[in-house]
Amino acid sequence: MITSQASFQVPMPPASSFPPGHVCLVGAGPGDPELLTLKAWRRLAQAEVVLHDRLVSEEILALVSGTAHCLYVGKERSNHSVPQDGINQALVEWARQGKRVVRLKGGDPFVFGRGGEELEALVEAGIPVEVVPGITAAVGCGAYAGIPLTHRDHAQSVRFITGHLKEGNCDLDWPTLASPGQTLVFYMGLGSLVIISEALRRHGLAGSTPVALIEQGTTRRQRVHLSTLSNLPELQGQDNIRPPTLIIVGSVVSLHKQLAWFDHEQAGSRGWVHGKHPSPSERS
Repeated sequence: MITSQASFQVPMPPASSFPPGHVCLVGAGPGDPELLTLKAWRRLAQAEVVLHDRLVSEEILALVSGTAHCLYVGKERSNHSVPQDGINQALVEWARQGKRVVRLKGGDPFVFGRGGEELEALVEAGIPVEVVPGITAAVGCGAYAGIPLTHRDHAQSVRFITGHLKEGNCDLDWPTLASPGQTLVFYMGLGSLVIISEALRRHGLAGSTPVALIEQGTTRRQRVHLSTLSNLPELQGQDNIRPPTLIIVGSVVSLHKQLAWFDHEQAGSRGWVHGKHPSPSERS
């Protein structure tokens, strides 16, 4: 006979599991603190120095030890608080001082998060490092919006694409992106809605293709804006839609009204206001 325990305690691992002078690249997920992995939670509690991005929710920052030194190194479009080279160098220098360092990144470090660049810099400097994956925005926000990224009746593959086009250039493989039977997920694409709409339609994707803009997914401020590929440019520049917003293109979006399950009033994160979140040490 199998019996279940009334409660399950997750022990904190010994400090030796995160030795001094080590760096851990941690994915914070899309915002809801309960989507953190156990290892991420442990590393936040053990860290002595935390360098965090803008899109790390305040509730996740609250899990950092009160004695840790927190540094904001976030980025917004055309507004980087610290250049990437500076972040890389800071990680190396803190580790060389013998600190347990966490680089805390929204979503997953290796999905449009420059985690690969930071890992390269640490490896080249001979710094011991580990990576703790996080739930990337496409997976988390899609799930909380009731939009499955793949579905036997709608999409047999999914593509993650950066919508932050350098200098406005359309240097993506638009003919492939416009192919049927797939879901397209654009990160950082709120400023490129016109380009995305025109390029996909020009290469054969129907203007009636459903589109969802998921604003502040998994948080109390989550909103899902529904449109079509033809009507997508009408949303460009609307003040009531602000980053972080994820764009999903494909027939799977048509399932949202039927499958939406998330009550944003019960969310574990309050979401973001304009600007950066305070570090724990900056709170009154």
